[in-house]
Amino acid sequence: MHQPFFWGGSIAAHQSEGAWNLDGKGPAIMDYVRQGTRDVPRQIDKEIVTNVRYPSHKGIDFYHRYREDIAMFAEMGFTALRISVDWSRIYPHGDDEVVNQPGLEYYHAIIDTLLEYHIEPIITLYHFELPVNLVHSYGSWLNRKVVDLYVRFCQIVMRAFNNKVRYWITFNEMNHLDPMTTQTDIFTYMITGLKYSELSNPIQDLATIGYHMTLASVRVAKIAREINKENQVGCVFGLSPVYPYDCHPDNVMCAFKESERDYYQVDAMCTGRFPEYKLSEYQSHGINVPIEPEDADDFRRGKLDFIGLNYYYSRLQQPQRFADQEERVKNPYIEQSRWGWTIDPVGIRYTMNYIHRRYGLPIMITENGLGALDDVIEGGTIDDGYRIEYLAKHIEQVKKAMVEDFVTCIGYLTWAPIDVISATTGEMRKRYGFIYVDQDDSGAGTLRRQRKASFNWFKDVIKNNGENL
Repeated sequence: MHQPFFWGGSIAAHQSEGAWNLDGKGPAIMDYVRQGTRDVPRQIDKEIVTNVRYPSHKGIDFYHRYREDIAMFAEMGFTALRISVDWSRIYPHGDDEVVNQPGLEYYHAIIDTLLEYHIEPIITLYHFELPVNLVHSYGSWLNRKVVDLYVRFCQIVMRAFNNKVRYWITFNEMNHLDPMTTQTDIFTYMITGLKYSELSNPIQDLATIGYHMTLASVRVAKIAREINKENQVGCVFGLSPVYPYDCHPDNVMCAFKESERDYYQVDAMCTGRFPEYKLSEYQSHGINVPIEPEDADDFRRGKLDFIGLNYYYSRLQQPQRFADQEERVKNPYIEQSRWGWTIDPVGIRYTMNYIHRRYGLPIMITENGLGALDDVIEGGTIDDGYRIEYLAKHIEQVKKAMVEDFVTCIGYLTWAPIDVISATTGEMRKRYGFIYVDQDDSGAGTLRRQRKASFNWFKDVIKNNGENL
């Protein structure tokens, strides 16, 4: 059967849905994170504090407005939308005996609406949405029991939506938790519900968490194909090239090793075994990974069908002589966005080539986009030509990877097709969408949806299958 090429976008439940305590939903880890800024990290509370803004509580109210939003995605010509199913809507505490039926019914309604508009639903099963009870009662992903509970959650969801959903994604960007790299509290918390600064043994704990998440992914991939042989399973990884500072061999080697830290879980899920080089590295640091004999079969039978690629920027390796500087050395050949991220379209082609030649699997671009401070100008229009330019240049490089380099790519999904809450800062001002949402950083606004200039541009791109950028 001919593989379609998907055009569309990606969103996550905790950044869009709101309705954080409605219809039986339990509290999830991101419901305890206050709004921050680009310069002030988000504060993580142990209990909900009154008169404090927790952005996930309201999101952009996708929970009540999904029909309106999906109709606008259909107007653009979307053929796919990637959404996440919030674990705490299905099992409010994560370990409940009984499924929360209103949660399943809500996602049934979303999926049915997508299918009504001939939009392929692509389901992420874990996008930073862990029931907070699993942190308090089990210690999060440090406890192997959470692997079993996650697999049970995934089984329920995959069986409930069987024959409606064909494309499943096990995790979003868990590959950033390499134990050999110092982490921030907010990013460790987003993925695990645990603060890096409070881990008793960060290197050991992150290695255990990384192994358990990797094991959970391959177990779910194996079960998905047992449920329906037509199911296609991927995992989403945040990947970007790390360029050496110069051609000095030491810097080239340092850049290679820095880049490779993002790949050990990709290797594990694509090759059928947890990589020996990582186990050897762990052993050299006194780390003991909790491997059980039966895990080997899960890795062997749970290999991915496709790789989801989140790409935003490239990185420049920092030579040791600059390590103590507060400001990172910048790549002089690459411009930066107003948000301070590098804009490197060639980097997406580089990364696609690298992972396709390394694994030989189809690639789905699951996130690519420009976070910007969109200004509403006179007449109420939003002329986001900078976003059009960014996306056009990246799509052009995706095309070159496919046509000139023979990379198999099955879709291009932007982050995010509608403005959503920023995961890292909790703000609304960092906007990615083709659709503007009237809400400011304080949560004030009508939530009215409005088309930006990029809306009609992307509509034309899809109509012409990327031929006219």
